[in-house]
Amino acid sequence: MPPRNMRNRPRPMRCARSLAVLAVAGSALAPLPAASTPAASAPPPRTVSAWLPYWDQEAAYQNALRHADQLHTVSPFWYRTRSAARVDPYTGAGERRIVDGLHRAGIKVVPTVMETLPRGELAAVVTDPGRRATHIEALLRIARSRAYDGLDLDYETIAPTGDAAYEKVRDGYATLVTDLCRRLHALRKQCIVTVSPKTAGTGRVWDYKRLGAAADRLRVMAYNLHWAEGTPGPLSTPAWYDEILRRATAEVPRHKLETGLPAYGWDWAVGKRERARHVTSREAEALRRKVGAPYRIDPRSSTPHFTYKDGRTSRTVWYQDARGTAAHLPVLRRHGVRNTVLWALGFEDPALWRELART
Repeated sequence: MPPRNMRNRPRPMRCARSLAVLAVAGSALAPLPAASTPAASAPPPRTVSAWLPYWDQEAAYQNALRHADQLHTVSPFWYRTRSAARVDPYTGAGERRIVDGLHRAGIKVVPTVMETLPRGELAAVVTDPGRRATHIEALLRIARSRAYDGLDLDYETIAPTGDAAYEKVRDGYATLVTDLCRRLHALRKQCIVTVSPKTAGTGRVWDYKRLGAAADRLRVMAYNLHWAEGTPGPLSTPAWYDEILRRATAEVPRHKLETGLPAYGWDWAVGKRERARHVTSREAEALRRKVGAPYRIDPRSSTPHFTYKDGRTSRTVWYQDARGTAAHLPVLRRHGVRNTVLWALGFEDPALWRELART
């Protein structure tokens, strides 16, 4: 999914390995003692999921195939909810070649459904039993439309629900997810839910306990600590991850949690009140080299950043790369959370995959 709050831009892995088996053939040979037979070594577990952006679909798909030994699930960013009864496809949604190719590589395909509803409309849907039921049927039509392995629900406009209504909306959304997951499970499909972080000051509209109980996995978007319409700074920090995961693991089983990792950054005009430019990690690093800025890591956040001149404007870029992520992953290990989800395929520093293999 897009780095949240990117909605003005077109938007928010594994090849099957066979176990090595040593067979001893020949009737004339006496069977070897069990202790002398080399044990088959299991491949390392696949711990990574990733979103696939529809606007760069082919490159992202090829990237998924290259890293198929680490990916267990890919979520193409393919659908958006327009009303309780209407879920529309993005360009390229459901392309059979991609679904079949990912399946041949041993990767589950769980497309993402986001929403572009007017303010307050999502809250109205989830708090009305009739509209909620209508919406579940619309989602199930998408799940049945292809050989999908489930759905990923990424409904973010629910997050800023106002004080007066948030408890009712929180309960209504948890009920929607519970009912949808039960129906998906009856179809033998997975139910994944994407949420924003819950901290001392954010995320109270998400009922982590109920969502975690109903869903197969809860994806926490652990990025955008600083975002496009805010002040410049890191997308995440180890201390922030520690708070996020301390709260999440208190309410959700660790094996169900996926920590969202950023493979992008923001490019701010210093001192100006304008939306920052989005850059992928690859774009940010290419820009750094082009402008001749030194590579620097912020010691507090373990995040790369640099400044440069664009005409008369001074700009600053904060992004994430493999080195920065490597400094954040120990926090996940301390909390016993192994699974990660990457926003997004094709955005990342190529060296990131080596670091993710250590989770």
